[in-house]
Amino acid sequence: MTDTPTLVCVHAHPDDEALFTGGATSRYAERGYSVVLVTCTNGQYGIDPRGRGGDDPRHDAGATRATRASELQVAAHLVGCERLVNLGFDDSGMTGWAQNDAPNAFTHCDVEATSRVLASLLDAVGATVVVTYDENGFYGHPDHVMANRVTRRAVELASSPQRLYYPIVPQSVLRDFVPDARALEVFLPAWVLDAGIGVADELVATTLDVSAFIERKQAAIAAHASQIDNADLVSMDPALFLALFGTEYYQRAWAREPVVADATDLFGGIAWA
Repeated sequence: MTDTPTLVCVHAHPDDEALFTGGATSRYAERGYSVVLVTCTNGQYGIDPRGRGGDDPRHDAGATRATRASELQVAAHLVGCERLVNLGFDDSGMTGWAQNDAPNAFTHCDVEATSRVLASLLDAVGATVVVTYDENGFYGHPDHVMANRVTRRAVELASSPQRLYYPIVPQSVLRDFVPDARALEVFLPAWVLDAGIGVADELVATTLDVSAFIERKQAAIAAHASQIDNADLVSMDPALFLALFGTEYYQRAWAREPVVADATDLFGGIAWA
């Protein structure tokens, strides 16, 4: 272990860092911790500059890739990520798309080889806490599921990480949020609706109050302006935005040593060399 606490977030696409972990990264960056973002794909099957989705035959993947790379630079720094690493894979698209079968799609990566690359990175930056999605990829996206597989194996191979966590939304939060959002006619993207009823509340290990960083988190989501399916999240009622984004919840997936004191701190109880 090093004497500098380091958080590494492994995400599938540009904008995931703002949506899922922007509060945690902002919080720990403000504490002076090192924060590293790993993005697995270039996100080229997101919404293109003309508003066309990745399944549209007219979709401009090249322009989307460039736009999203530029947006990521701005958003990641807004939420405290001091180092950005891209693993270089193509976006696989949503489940069932023809793009799932593309040779460089992340879903077709060599899990062992990719995990070894990521493990080397984790050790090189002195990762203390690693965050990625759960086995369902939070909402079933194939790239999110692969991010879980690769990260789980990388943590096994690496020597530096002490803990692995998954960002989750507990059932009680979604149960209240979705009806309230629909009542206000807020368009909800797939990552909210396809999360189903969320994760059982008892699986929450760590609850982070990130309300102090809510404006920073909202600005980071807004920086990914090309992804117009999130537009209503940026402009929604402030109280509703706070309800969904003002607290981040994490499931503890793995720890090298018995864990104490992580109820409100992903690094809680870790002793520094």
